[in-house]
Formats: sequence, C-alpha cells, structure tokens
Amino acid sequence: MVGEVQLGQVGEIIMGQSPPGETYNEHGDGLPFFQGVADFNYRHPTPRVFCTAPSRIALPGDILLSVRAPIGRVNIADRTCAIGRGLAIIRPKDQKDGRYLEFVLRMLEPTWHLIEGGGSVFGNATRRDLETLRIPWHENACERHAIAHILGTLDDKIELNRRMSETLEAMARALFKAWFVDFEPVRAKMEGRWQRGQSLPGLPAYLYDLFPDRLVESELGEIPEGWEVKRIGDLAEVFGGSTPRTDRPEYWEGGTHHWVTPKDLSALLVPVLLDTERKITDAGLSQISSGLLPKGTVLLSSRAPIGYLAIAEVPVAVNQGFIAMKPRPGISNLFLLRWASAAQEEIVSHANGSTFLEISKSSFRTIRVVSPSSSIMNAFDRISRPMYRKVVENERESRTLAALRDALLPKLIRGEIRVKEAERFVQDFGGERR
Repeated sequence: MVGEVQLGQVGEIIMGQSPPGETYNEHGDGLPFFQGVADFNYRHPTPRVFCTAPSRIALPGDILLSVRAPIGRVNIADRTCAIGRGLAIIRPKDQKDGRYLEFVLRMLEPTWHLIEGGGSVFGNATRRDLETLRIPWHENACERHAIAHILGTLDDKIELNRRMSETLEAMARALFKAWFVDFEPVRAKMEGRWQRGQSLPGLPAYLYDLFPDRLVESELGEIPEGWEVKRIGDLAEVFGGSTPRTDRPEYWEGGTHHWVTPKDLSALLVPVLLDTERKITDAGLSQISSGLLPKGTVLLSSRAPIGYLAIAEVPVAVNQGFIAMKPRPGISNLFLLRWASAAQEEIVSHANGSTFLEISKSSFRTIRVVSPSSSIMNAFDRISRPMYRKVVENERESRTLAALRDALLPKLIRGEIRVKEAERFVQDFGGERR
C-alpha cells in the first residue's frame, strides 16, 4: 500500500553552509566543495573547487538536493565532500531506503518550482520546506527495496555505459594527441624505440611503414616529413546556419527536420548528437541557406560559448551559433572532431566580438592544421571508428533505458503498477537483475 510521510520522518535534513571564500582553492587541498547544480553531472557531482574549512559535510551515498533555483535537482555524493548553501543533504534514517528515497525525490523534481521565488534574491527551499514535504511512501519495506532495485538496475546500466564511453573517448583523444600533436610514432622511429616488426603501445607493428622517420621544419614548427600544413577549409566544407522566423508557425508546427542549437550540445556527455529539442518543416528548412547537412557532419558551437562539439548522427539543419564541418573526400570526420577538441585555444584565438566572442566562418576556414598522409588518416579512422561506434551504441541504449526508467518511476512509486509487471518490462528490454 502507498501512503504519505513527511520527508523529515524518513530522512535527516542537513542544510548546506558556505565557508569563508579564502578557504576555497583549485589545487585539490581539502574536501571537494559543491555549491549547487552547476557542480552536477550525469550521476555524481564533479569537483570544481576544494575547501579546507568545511562546515557541512556529506558522506558517500548521501542524497544531495539543490535548494536554490532550480530547486529539487537530485544527485548522490560519491565521496566525502563539503556542500554550500545551494545544497542540502538528505540522509536516509534507514540506509536501506536510500535508493528508494532518491527515486521519490527525483520523481518530485518538477513540482519544486511551486516554492521558487520564496527567497529575497534566489528562490530557495528552507529546512522547514524540506522537513514538511509530503512524499509518497510504500509501507512495505520489501516493496520499497524491490522498486529501488528495478529502477537502480536501469540507472546502473546507464552509468556503466557513461563510464565506458568516457573511457573510450579518453582513449580516442589520447590516440589523436600521440599521433598528430606529439608525433610520437615518428619520434619513436627516430629514437630507435620502434623497429620494423615490433608493436608499441598504440602502435601496432603493421603501422610501422606508414609513418616517416624524421621531422622537418614548417610554418607550424617541426612536422613529420611528407605531411602538410593546410587550412581547415581544405579538409572540410564549412557551413553556418540561421533561425527561421519563430512567429511563422508554418516553419515549426509539425516539423520533421532536426534543427540544432548550441543548447542541444551543452548537455551532451559524449560528442554524439542523436536528437534535437526542436524540429522544422520543409518551409522552415528552405529559410536556411546551408540546408540539411548530412549525418556525420561535425558541429562546433561558434559563440557563447565557443567549443561545444558533436558529430551529428542524424541529418541536421543548424542555427547561427555553429561552425558545421562536412568532411571533404578522404578526410575522416573523427579526425576533424579530435582536431577541433585539441585546437580549442587556437580556434578561440581567431574569435572576436565586443559583447561575446564569436568565430566567423571565414576566420575559421583559415586556421592552419597539420594534415597527415592519406594512409595515416585512414589508419586513424580505422582504429578509432570502432571506439566511436561503441560510444554511439552506448548513447542510444542509455536513451532507451532512461525513457523506460522515467516511465516506470512514477507508476511504481505511486503504486500504479506492481513490481512483477515492471520486472517484465525490464526483462523484455533485456535488462539484467544484479
């Protein structure tokens, strides 16, 4: 049976308190310090600063709840950490109820806007608001634990996918840096550390003959012999976009074409774009000179801020906040993606603007890049492509899992479906009970 309890009955409420500013640092001294939702990533907080004089400390497994606008965002402390006044700790009185309580609060997140605006400067939730908040609560502890297990299984698989993709992305970036920034294969041959028939980390033996064995001077400094300095416009067609008039419903209503803005990229955990918040019609598409760009186009936000990156896994039209790179024949879009990530400072240095920095298409096209031989380009794509495909696969699966979790969550918490029914949904998808 599902009843109601006050949050203060099942959880200890500890409001955050910001320590003196002089105790913060970015050197890793003290405890990780979290102020609010800006420090939240997908599943766990991400440390930005540290604190040597914390006054409110969360323990691993504590629920962290944002209490300033936006109120109600939920995360979990994955380490001992300090929290500021933008957060509260919700510490379950029975640790076995921790995961269930987390999902209850996540379900209630959209309702917190009702008390925003209560603060003098920010909307904020007070201790009293939290203690008296009425939440749905299954009276049977076994039922609570079973619900938490089902939803947690889905969440854990999403988290596993995220970590796997994060590792694959780090490997791909490291590969690009070794080959095209540090020229490690060339240096290894020059220094006698790599011999024909041998393999080195990241350098299979079959690649040996593809890399030169000396560096030569160029306008960008020393580069591998036989490689060239080119403009990025020589490697990719560069496009911008625009926004169809928003007061013309025929451009938007019933739209089927993906129309991407930097906001769509801002929340991505991996550089893979599978969907967009808004879509446009054929009439709307006709208002964008660059038209519909193909799957595989590399997207780079060109202002406010510069640097969001993704590969479009669907055909897209872009707004005016983008540099869109369509690879020229023989050029890997993964090379372009990794180059744009590694060359952030160089790209920003070509930007200008009095209100906010923006890089124009004409300025972007002239940026110089060290271009490898076609055989090396192909080898990089051949090695890094399976990593990228796995990241895409993980992202697609995680979206499906999240949709299933979000559909089951309120129904389970409110008792609209039973645990056995939910288990069948998960099993039909292929989820595994842990």
